Amino acid sequence: MSATKRLEFNLNGEKDWELFDAPSLVGNSLRFVSGDPEGERFRVRYFRDTQANLIARVWFGPETEGPPGHAHGGAMAAVLDEVLGLAAWAAGHPIVVGQLNIRFSQLLPLDTVMQVESEVVSVAGRKIKVKGKILSADGTTYASADCLCINILKS
Repeated sequence: MSATKRLEFNLNGEKDWELFDAPSLVGNSLRFVSGDPEGERFRVRYFRDTQANLIARVWFGPETEGPPGHAHGGAMAAVLDEVLGLAAWAAGHPIVVGQLNIRFSQLLPLDTVMQVESEVVSVAGRKIKVKGKILSADGTTYASADCLCINILKS
């Protein structure tokens, strides 16, 4: 695909979403997925929706390839790990991911922008549960996940 065509992808959010500055919250720990905004692996932009849930727009570039023409499942898992973990941080819970369960539904075509939605569903002591999914603009789900996060500051 030509460099000109790659410039056409849109990571903008919806008009009622607020841009979210993820690096200012957690620093350089976002290097693996969203750390190279000009690279050929991922490009990510974070937002909060009207319910303050974290949403990401993610471009899966050619360096995420697994099956020919499609993103590797590990690339999809890395995105879900970052977005769901960051959703807990954005909700005020400094965490590490303890368990991430992913269900892959579709092959994800390369050079596409996907939306990753997240929701913190429960907080019980040190355990924070977050769920999320990768979906296309037309609503097709490519992967969904449940994440058990562990608060690193509470004893």
